[in-house]
Amino acid sequence: MCRQAGTNKRIETVGNFAPVNNDKPIILFDGICNFCNAMVNFIIRQDKKNVFLFAALQSESGKKMLEQYKIDWKANDSFVVIENGKAFTKGNAALKLYNKLPWYWKWTQIFWIVPKFIRDWVYNVIAKNRYRWFGRTEECMAPTAEMRNRFLE
Repeated sequence: MCRQAGTNKRIETVGNFAPVNNDKPIILFDGICNFCNAMVNFIIRQDKKNVFLFAALQSESGKKMLEQYKIDWKANDSFVVIENGKAFTKGNAALKLYNKLPWYWKWTQIFWIVPKFIRDWVYNVIAKNRYRWFGRTEECMAPTAEMRNRFLE
């Protein structure tokens, strides 16, 4: 289940629950953010080898992982990449994500040379304005039938 941010409205999600200690990288994303949903769809199209699993931050498994890694999503306003037992947020999460995509995205790794405070500042500007710039939905993204196995409930 997802809950719409700021309300008690329950939002149905689909998919399978997977253990939090899964061996695949997991991307936690804001399930009601249009920009975040577009990014998830982009990653799915690029991720031909099915490297990533996904969970909305508002879902039960998303909340469980945030708790496990002691991440206050409201304070971070961030998506999260969990890989090899470590959680990455903001600019580091984006770079970790792009490193797992096909070879033609490897050029993005050059941004590791940019100081973290600058990468995070850029990320924060986008994150804080994402609803205003891109909008939001009333419910979490529902994956297609063929994609359900990539989403944690």
